[in-house]
Amino acid sequence: MALIKSISGIRGTIGGKPGEGLTPVDIVKFASGYGAWVLEHTQNPKIVIGRDARISGEMVSKLVAATLQGLGIDVIDLGLSTTPTVELAVPLEKAGGGIILTASHNPVQWNALKLLNDKGEFISDAEGKDILEKAENDDFQFAEVRKLGSYTQIDDYIDRHVEHVLNLRLVDKEAIAARKFKVVIDCVNSTGGIALPKLLAALGVEEVEEMYCTPDGNFPHNPEPLPENLRDISEKLRKGKYDLGIVVDPDVDRLCFINEDGSFFGEEYTLVAVADYILSQEPGNTVSNLSSTRALRDVTEKRGGNYEAAAVGEVNVVNKMKEVNAVIGGEGNGGVIYPESHYGRDALVGIGLFLTHLARFGKTSSRLRATYPNYYISKNKIELTPDIDVDVVLEQIKNKYKKQPINDIDGVKIEFDKEWVHLRKSNTEPIIRIYSESESKVTAEHLAQKLILDIKEVITFSK
Repeated sequence: MALIKSISGIRGTIGGKPGEGLTPVDIVKFASGYGAWVLEHTQNPKIVIGRDARISGEMVSKLVAATLQGLGIDVIDLGLSTTPTVELAVPLEKAGGGIILTASHNPVQWNALKLLNDKGEFISDAEGKDILEKAENDDFQFAEVRKLGSYTQIDDYIDRHVEHVLNLRLVDKEAIAARKFKVVIDCVNSTGGIALPKLLAALGVEEVEEMYCTPDGNFPHNPEPLPENLRDISEKLRKGKYDLGIVVDPDVDRLCFINEDGSFFGEEYTLVAVADYILSQEPGNTVSNLSSTRALRDVTEKRGGNYEAAAVGEVNVVNKMKEVNAVIGGEGNGGVIYPESHYGRDALVGIGLFLTHLARFGKTSSRLRATYPNYYISKNKIELTPDIDVDVVLEQIKNKYKKQPINDIDGVKIEFDKEWVHLRKSNTEPIIRIYSESESKVTAEHLAQKLILDIKEVITFSK
């Protein structure tokens, strides 16, 4: 059993004892803390909720809805939905906040409450700490019987979301339809299985082969959209009958593409391709997090814009995007954030923009991918003993490489011309995660191993 309380929400495995897993007791307590925070900070007793299709979703949703009603909050339940759909619905419904019931790419035994503010954006660090404190201290009060909140179901928000994508200025439905695309999709038996077929039909895609589109929460493979989990769809594309493969995670905020020959476009390159298209139409600035590929910077600078890096985490990327007035941004995990739509990762928006780009490009997706710089990211970690002060270790590594360009807004990122290494400490265990990137896989892995040796040397020397 596992239960992780963080500033962005609460997540855990279903079952077990209170405080050790995501039990009904923990769900009610945390939802109460969030509801009290909404009432205190927005004076708006209305919250939108929606869930992905995982097996525990209905149970968790009922607990959350009843708890919020008990606080005197009106609940608008979108039912089976997506994270970006709920984000869009919050301001449209003039709600004080929103809760998405999803553990994103985590396996079937996990679920979570992801929290939004009244703009439909993820809450800040300070707000998350306030909510956690309220939950831990029982700092909330339930309403008397005549002041209980109401409960309303709205079941057409995915349709509204699709219409929203079609109305975006840089989504070209006519160009997409003219290409007569044949597409295969893998929606991991979650709510992408509802949203993607609707979207692709509305965009004029000629043929859609659906894989794992039954929204029953029985994930057919590990739901994180990584190459090792996507062998089935890759094999189907390898037969040469389709133009593109599209894959989303259970809550439809991460997006990756597979080329017509079964090769992977690369999850890191979802944002790169979409940004390239946006910048070709509207020059400006871009943002991604420190652990994302340098290719976005290359594309941005080639188009005459400025690239900025943010700390890891969607809320940090969004804040930096607002600060530099970015026209596009996101994360290298396939998360596209397009401000003209809303400040949240949105696979449906990403699909509309990417298909427009591919349609206008006029060639295959593998040819499109070949137009971008080719980098390889290596991901490693080093486990430390609890007595080691990770902050001291990172400071000494920073000092060792002080002659190199360094960014320390989130751990330590060291740049070596077009290569980089990013060291981040875990907030929950004594681990340093090590991300490195180079134009060569061998060099990226060598860089990571070099930093691992440096860390071991620092630890040995300090003992």
